[in-house]
Amino acid sequence: MGNNPLGTFLPLILLVVVFYFLMIRPQRRRQQEQIQMQNSLTPGVRVMTTTGLFATVVALEDDDVVLELAPGVETRWTKGAISRVLTPVDDLTGVETEEPVTGGPDTGNGDDTSTKQS
Repeated sequence: MGNNPLGTFLPLILLVVVFYFLMIRPQRRRQQEQIQMQNSLTPGVRVMTTTGLFATVVALEDDDVVLELAPGVETRWTKGAISRVLTPVDDLTGVETEEPVTGGPDTGNGDDTSTKQS
């Protein structure tokens, strides 16, 4: 057998190339998206921090973000602590969900014999 240096290092080179395309490149893309999201923060946006805290952005100052946790409760965080921006969801609290009482407990079997006709 010949000692071909290219044949010896080819599997190692292929492993490094595969590792780059499967691990390093996607991670860099996620980091760039995260930085872009953090730089596009504006007051009034609902966010979640890396610790799972939900808040509203009140002000931006250099690398700091002032978050409002509850009415009148504000804290200062770094932009790097913002994990994601939350998309607004329709507020269902104003919708009336109470059903009228029908006179008895529902058995849950779906068989309402009082309205069936024979």
